[in-house]
Amino acid sequence: MLQLRPCCEHCKRALPPNSTDAMICSYECTFCRECVDRVLLNVCPNCGGGFCRRPIRPATEYRGGVSLTHHPATERTVHSPVNRKDHGAFAAAIKTIAPEKR
Repeated sequence: MLQLRPCCEHCKRALPPNSTDAMICSYECTFCRECVDRVLLNVCPNCGGGFCRRPIRPATEYRGGVSLTHHPATERTVHSPVNRKDHGAFAAAIKTIAPEKR
């Protein structure tokens, strides 16, 4: 189950469970759309994969036991600002490769 981390790991921008700006990689590293586009160049600094929009967990219980109320977002923050110079060198080699082919 997705943790729905509460903020961008780079800039600490708030990303509540209903945020349409939250982006995740396949390991659930969480960044805001602006950092993914402008800083990370769609390259996860941890795994090298790409990002996609994080799904929004329904706040309303439409089916028994399945909602944000029953499965709340984590309150645990992960803050690991990206070193832009190091990441630039890392991303340069793979940013032109489509994420599904990395």
